[in-house]
Amino acid sequence: MTEKTRYSDAELAEFKELILEKLALARRDYATMSASLMNSDNNGVEDTSPTYKSLEESVNTQSKEELAILTARQQKFIKGLEGALIRIENKTYGICRETGKLIPKERLRLVPHATLSIEAKNMKK
Repeated sequence: MTEKTRYSDAELAEFKELILEKLALARRDYATMSASLMNSDNNGVEDTSPTYKSLEESVNTQSKEELAILTARQQKFIKGLEGALIRIENKTYGICRETGKLIPKERLRLVPHATLSIEAKNMKK
């Protein structure tokens, strides 16, 4: 039996559906984080609080920095999912960019934007 070199159109359609679901959730979460980061859902009373609460302000600053990092990671995740959709259209989805072998379905279901097999990922360490 010869080794498969790519996933079938039916398998690609299955992955596309999974990716589209994850992409919708990721975009929703990104929008929520971005809105929170920009205080667009703020009630507008921030400037009325006493300025002597420096500890509270420090915590708020740290929280904003953490949220900014999470927002950037979410944006990177979205780009990865969008790239996966392009690879599906090109019928190159699921092929390891280092080894050229198929990435196992189990890995793609967990990390649908993966471009490396576990084998290739371990070689990079």
